[in-house]
Amino acid sequence: MGFISAFSPNYLCLMALRFLVGVGVGGGHVFASWFLEFVPAQNRGTWMVIFSFFWTLGTVLEASLAWVVISALSWRWLLAFTALPIFLLLPFFGITPESPRYLCAQNRMSDATLVLERISMTNQAALPPGILTYNREREVDHIALAREIDHLLPVREKDCTDDIAKSSKSGSVSALRSLLSRNLRRSTFLLWFVFFANSFAYYGLVLLTSQLSDANRSCVSGMRYVKTEQDTSLYMDTFVTSLAEIPGLIVSAVLVERFGRKATMWCLLLTCCGFLGPLVLHQSELWTTGLLFGARACAMGSSTVLCLYAPEVYPTSVRSTGVGLATSVGKIGGIVCPLVAVGMLRSCHQMEAIVVFGVVLCLAAIACMLFPVETKGRDMN
Repeated sequence: MGFISAFSPNYLCLMALRFLVGVGVGGGHVFASWFLEFVPAQNRGTWMVIFSFFWTLGTVLEASLAWVVISALSWRWLLAFTALPIFLLLPFFGITPESPRYLCAQNRMSDATLVLERISMTNQAALPPGILTYNREREVDHIALAREIDHLLPVREKDCTDDIAKSSKSGSVSALRSLLSRNLRRSTFLLWFVFFANSFAYYGLVLLTSQLSDANRSCVSGMRYVKTEQDTSLYMDTFVTSLAEIPGLIVSAVLVERFGRKATMWCLLLTCCGFLGPLVLHQSELWTTGLLFGARACAMGSSTVLCLYAPEVYPTSVRSTGVGLATSVGKIGGIVCPLVAVGMLRSCHQMEAIVVFGVVLCLAAIACMLFPVETKGRDMN
């Protein structure tokens, strides 16, 4: 759909095709859930940061591509070039292994064992002796901290109960019921709000990068906000501030395994709020860029740790559903953000816009403190 949208004959067709692109991109959270199900607990935080680095790399490359292509060619070429990496990715899905945790949840124990044997051969390490089993009762237990080796027990195949086969047939309604059960309800609602706040702040900062300076110039001159036709400075600003995500990733990598997921998230959210604080007053363009650079770094670090924390909270049977719903709620924050905060900027209400961001970030930090479980060092169920 992304490639076809480059040939859109009119604006309505372009919007419809980009909507379908969004439907596909909306499934991106499955990559993180799948990836984390392969990583041992002691390395999960570090590897999630490394995983997220490629999001930042893609952002920087896309901004660079737009900076060059829009001025030299046109937006159609940009959309076509942007779709090419997806075509290069497609052949790899044929050789990608399925998550053994998912296979166990579906009672496909033999398939899960084959995947684990391939992993052990690749890493030149022997699997623990015994037959692979899967205990579904552990899935909704937030407290139990069993080692991953405990899933490989010397028992007989017939000890795998029929309950696994029955529960594997549960659909989306059953998954939603599990997410709102007594054991997971608090985590689910808090995650929904934190995802909303993170998306609101992250996409808001992306928009503030270009909107704040333009709004300041318009408000100081007494003119209403006017968008220039071919303002390539937007892509330059996006390129520069996207680089801020790299130090944010480094900071989150250092903090997440030392202080835990919850503390890292609320510390970064409050620090992001601190960077935005001085912007309630008009600042010089250099000072504004520096503050937004720091805020963008903290927002990226917080979002990365949140994307690590959410899959760790949920059991395998509802992991992708739970993270997907939370991500969907987060996208609402990305939709509301330009309507509220950026709209205020264009109406010359900079102080009110920054206050809105600050309140949302502070509430998100409090929500992180209220998460019922710390997942640092905790095996995934």
